[in-house]
Amino acid sequence: MNTALDRQEAIRNAKSVVRAYHDALDVAEVSHLGDLLRRFVSADYRWRGSYPLGEGLYADQVQATVLEPLWQAFPTRQWRRDIFFAGQNDAGNPAEVWTCSMGHLMGLFDRPWLGIPPTGRIASLRFAEFHQVRGDRIVQTGLFLDVIGLMQQAGCNPMPPATGCYFVYPGPRTHDGLLFGDSDPAEGVATLALLNRMIADLDALNRSGQDRCPPEYLARTWHTDMVWYGPAGIGASMSIPRYQHQHQHPFREGLTDKVYHGHVARLAEGTYAGFFGWPNLTNRPTGGFLGLPASGIASEMRVVDIYRREGDRLAENWVFIDIPWYLKQQGLDIFARMRELG
Repeated sequence: MNTALDRQEAIRNAKSVVRAYHDALDVAEVSHLGDLLRRFVSADYRWRGSYPLGEGLYADQVQATVLEPLWQAFPTRQWRRDIFFAGQNDAGNPAEVWTCSMGHLMGLFDRPWLGIPPTGRIASLRFAEFHQVRGDRIVQTGLFLDVIGLMQQAGCNPMPPATGCYFVYPGPRTHDGLLFGDSDPAEGVATLALLNRMIADLDALNRSGQDRCPPEYLARTWHTDMVWYGPAGIGASMSIPRYQHQHQHPFREGLTDKVYHGHVARLAEGTYAGFFGWPNLTNRPTGGFLGLPASGIASEMRVVDIYRREGDRLAENWVFIDIPWYLKQQGLDIFARMRELG
């Protein structure tokens, strides 16, 4: 991809491949899932999913351990996507082209899934999904599911009270998150530059040794009425002061020895950007974060951030943290505990 035209064509192709995959997935019967995967993924396909779904899975393993159980648990389902965009990988090889999509799997939760008891009613499972496309095939996938949110809907809450408010989160306020067509490349460049400025500000804050900063520091890159949609167990916050009180301060003050590992993919298109890491960072709890006690155990955090830029500031941020995996490393398997409490 040596020219802007080549890059635009690669992005257009990636969108086409993933949209065809989504269209097929939306109507697929459980018995056709194997054929569907073989049609769309490469022979060296690599799949990562939030705990306990697995990582390093091949297509047949994804079929058997991920998709088929999900289809059986939600026999009537709709994939309701709020955001879809694509771009080159700013976190690694720029020749890699990835797509990012986010929304909810909404359906009738009629059978157990991961040991979570069915409700027989509509349930909503948040998801964020990243695909790397090469040629006409998907070669890598990262799928993050907010499983704790589904557990709460089923009456199983493994977490202490949240600092924010968890609910069925909306898509973008501007209702323009599905970037199916071409976008102005300059807009994506501006979004990525703003995202990287925000990351640089946080890095400088980390190096300063300060766990708190004035709201004006975040206002360099965030709108004052920003909305931060955190995972179940943490919840959402609105405005910089409430975000700081309800998430930033508990996170920064309750965790120490933070080591950042970077991202597998980071991309932007139009006014949207997103990234995920595997893991993004390692840290050790000193007490308070997630309402949990201190621990001497350093643990990985796998995180997704998806952003909407408005003008020269970030306005909305949807976040997924693989909290079940984080807790597992701390010695608490919430799925085992749920089974024991039955």
